[in-house]
Amino acid sequence: MFDSFPDILSVTDIMNALNIGRNKAYELLKQNRIKSIRIGNAYRIPKCALIEFVYRTVSA
Repeated sequence: MFDSFPDILSVTDIMNALNIGRNKAYELLKQNRIKSIRIGNAYRIPKCALIEFVYRTVSA
């Protein structure tokens, strides 16, 4: 499903993967619904965290 994405994703990557806008992506990250790492002002998201979010959302 996410094979074409790198192991570490940017906000733009999750926007494309989930087909959501920038505001929604940042909302999910700030609410810690998608686990992420902050490096300076930039969010970095492990691909496994995105997959985990999708599975939680689909099964809810």
